[in-house]
Amino acid sequence: MDGVELLVGTVVLALGTFAFRFAGPVLRSRVKLSPRAERLMALAAVVLLAALVAVSTLTEGHGFAGFARPAGVLVAGVLAWRKAPFVLVVLAAAATTALLRLAGVP
Repeated sequence: MDGVELLVGTVVLALGTFAFRFAGPVLRSRVKLSPRAERLMALAAVVLLAALVAVSTLTEGHGFAGFARPAGVLVAGVLAWRKAPFVLVVLAAAATTALLRLAGVP
C-alpha cells in the first residue's frame, strides 16, 4: 500500500465518521424510538463498556493477562464505587498491579 492509497483511505474513513456523527443530531428529531428501545440502547452502551473493560483487563495478546492486572482493576472498581478521587483510584490500581508483579504474581 503506497502513500496515496493510505491518504485516500484515511480521508474516506474521516468523511464516513463525520457523516455518521452528523446524522445523529440531524435524525434525532425525525426518528422516534419507543421508550423501551431507548432504554435498551442505553443498557447496550453499558454492556459494551463492561465488555471492553473485561477484555482489556483479562487478556493480553491472545492469552490471559495474569492475576496482577485484574487485581488492580478490582481495586480501582471498589474505590470508584466508594467515590474515591480519580487520582487515588488510578494510583491505587497502578500500585496494586505493580506490587503484585514485583512479588512475582503474573
